[in-house]
Amino acid sequence: MDTSSVHTLIDGFLGYLEIERNASHNTRLAYQRDLRQFFVFLKETGKGCGPDGEPAIVSVTEACVTAFVYRLHEALEKKTSIARKLSSLRSFFRFLVRRGIVEVNPAELVPTPKGDKFLPSVLTVDEAASLIEAPSKTGTDVKTLLRDLAVLELLYSAGIRVSELTGLDLSDVDLDAGTIRVMGKGGKERIAYIGGFAVRSLKAYIDTGRGDAAQAALFIGGGGVTGSSAGRTGRMTGRTVQRLVRKYALLSGLNKTPTPHSLRHTFATHLLDAGVDLRSIQELLGHSKLSTTQRYTKVGLASMMEAYDKAHPKAVKK
Repeated sequence: MDTSSVHTLIDGFLGYLEIERNASHNTRLAYQRDLRQFFVFLKETGKGCGPDGEPAIVSVTEACVTAFVYRLHEALEKKTSIARKLSSLRSFFRFLVRRGIVEVNPAELVPTPKGDKFLPSVLTVDEAASLIEAPSKTGTDVKTLLRDLAVLELLYSAGIRVSELTGLDLSDVDLDAGTIRVMGKGGKERIAYIGGFAVRSLKAYIDTGRGDAAQAALFIGGGGVTGSSAGRTGRMTGRTVQRLVRKYALLSGLNKTPTPHSLRHTFATHLLDAGVDLRSIQELLGHSKLSTTQRYTKVGLASMMEAYDKAHPKAVKK
């Protein structure tokens, strides 16, 4: 089986993910990168290859997958990254088993490395306020200022993902109801709620900052991160949002390096600290599993313990 056949099988798997599993574009790209890396490894090492030296699906064994995982460990990849790539291989070969292309799944019994324990990065209430107020303290032109302020307010107020924010259309916004319609992972649509500050920021941006843009996208273009709205075209990208958050974190003097996803974590943690129950937070975040949301209980506990250690005279100083 030559390389083109491998590519054909990968394309078929990606098509299955899109049509039958309703996987997002980013999810499919991640699977594609993982699978291509695996088959490049096979070709470089000669493992799982046919007589022509090219990877052959029927020749891939558990030992091939184990060797690939070992190579990832040698390259000092994060355990979470290795686990994801192994999961991609399992899903791909499971797909091939169901199609009768291979008899067994060579990745099924390869042990998954235990993920490193970590707590999501969050900002305090004062830090979040400082970050969101940062655009107002710059010399940025008015249109860019209004756009950037609306982006920051929306990330914190609604706790949405970057992909959900950049995927918003103007028609998804209902300022009167204080809601936005977002498309989450797996193409799942949900209604997210936004607070009064975010509503006012969005209204100012739509009325003045966005202008008469003909595009359907709510947030337009990549201009403005360097302080100019000139030349904005098309939908704002996730990379632009990341640079935007990094820029205003520096300008606000934060000792942390928040990302757009940090604001999502911050949103959830602040709700939890205010007494909102986990089930409600799960719905607001669009998590399919409560266990994903439960990570924020650890964040809240860690914050309380840190405050205790700093304030209580009998606390153990670390």
